[in-house]
Amino acid sequence: MKKVLTVGIGRRSFIINEDAYAELDRYLEMFKSKVKMGVYTKEVMDDLEDRIADLFSESIRTSNEVVSMELVKNVISRLGMPDDEPAGDYSSFSGNGESCERITKKFFRDPCDKKIGGVCSGIAAYLDIDVLLVRIVFIIALFIGTAGFWIYMIVWFVAPLAKTAAQRCEMRGLPVTVENMKKYSSC
Repeated sequence: MKKVLTVGIGRRSFIINEDAYAELDRYLEMFKSKVKMGVYTKEVMDDLEDRIADLFSESIRTSNEVVSMELVKNVISRLGMPDDEPAGDYSSFSGNGESCERITKKFFRDPCDKKIGGVCSGIAAYLDIDVLLVRIVFIIALFIGTAGFWIYMIVWFVAPLAKTAAQRCEMRGLPVTVENMKKYSSC
């Protein structure tokens, strides 16, 4: 018989085996010691916990299902360590976070390259085109009629702002890995 714990990960509750929790806690402590992001360490760790919670939620079918050691090791191997450094027992995986899952882009407004509301830069990141081209199209649409203004305003109010590094990765269609989160942890 194994003990289980109810823990909060990424602002969500999970039931997890005690040994799986110890493994996850060890990974998070090792990750935190290697991340070396200064004042952004807390943001990176919060993003990492959110990503772990997302991966747990994708894998478990009910809220009463217990997170096992196998699932924890799978999540750890998908996320890896900063700078692809092997660490302790985690040297058995590459740490690059690459997986064969298909990456889907999500639309967000881009706070890092915004001039007004981040709409044009968000569209450019989502469509993988130059932001200047999108801005020119909106300016032309504004001068042709008021449709450009109203489209911009509607998208500004409807589209969420990419606040976290994980959301900025999803906006660009990149896997949410340690290295990608480090690239987009600050604007």
